[in-house]
Amino acid sequence: MTAAAISAPLAVGPAARKRPARRVLPGFKLTLGYTVFYLSIIVLIPLSALVFKTFTLTWAQFWTAVASPRVVASYQLTFGASFVAALVNVVFGLLVAWVLVRYQFPGKKIIDALVDLPFALPTAVAGISLTALLASNGWVGALLEPYGIQMAFNRNGIVIALIFIGLPFVVRTVQPVLEDAEKELEEAATCLGATRFQTFRFVIFPTIAPALLTGFAMAFARAVGEYGSVIFIAGNMPMISEITPLIIIGKLEQYDYAGATAVAVVMLGFSFILLLIINALQAWQRRRSGAAS
Repeated sequence: MTAAAISAPLAVGPAARKRPARRVLPGFKLTLGYTVFYLSIIVLIPLSALVFKTFTLTWAQFWTAVASPRVVASYQLTFGASFVAALVNVVFGLLVAWVLVRYQFPGKKIIDALVDLPFALPTAVAGISLTALLASNGWVGALLEPYGIQMAFNRNGIVIALIFIGLPFVVRTVQPVLEDAEKELEEAATCLGATRFQTFRFVIFPTIAPALLTGFAMAFARAVGEYGSVIFIAGNMPMISEITPLIIIGKLEQYDYAGATAVAVVMLGFSFILLLIINALQAWQRRRSGAAS
């Protein structure tokens, strides 16, 4: 091979490196404009209409709509039941993710697919199924009825429905983190004399803690806005088992559109706060993962 043939690629290389890289999508300005336009049609315009409709109320009317005893009771039930359900999902979601990642057993793929069932199942179908199962004449409810335990048509049913629809968020958030965890650290801790609890407390838990917090926030946010699976099993008794989305539907049926949008704006504010928390937790998780790698 001649010297010219060897030097030719070296001469072309720097020039080729100076060429701007071809992008799959068009330029930044065009894509940004399309993104803003699309989000405006799908998200911003409907939300702005919600806020503008609320502005038709005076401050006294707005406060009456969002702070009446019945509405406040629905806030307490909605956020309280969502918080309890998210806490339960953190515990059992971690157990489910741990079993799916660390163990091999027959039917594992089927169980892994069943975790996503609440994503695909219509919420109304989930509510009807849980009601038929937990009512006093249902399979589970009939067994608990003689002991005075009622799981349907009260707050217990609401929590169970929210646990059902929130479990996949915790499992799917924690599962990839457990898969990427370095088992060598656990083996080293065991060789150094650490107990199983100490290994989990000081080696495993710090790794999965950000994912657990993110899963908790996502399950909590999902439960706050749930409607379809809850109304069938809640009983919907004012001041007792009435959730906030049902309050909004009731105001719409009474043609109180401004009152409905006022309550919706309050829920929207809480949703934005939850989204900010979720984004902050995800950013923290990415920083921790980058530092660990």
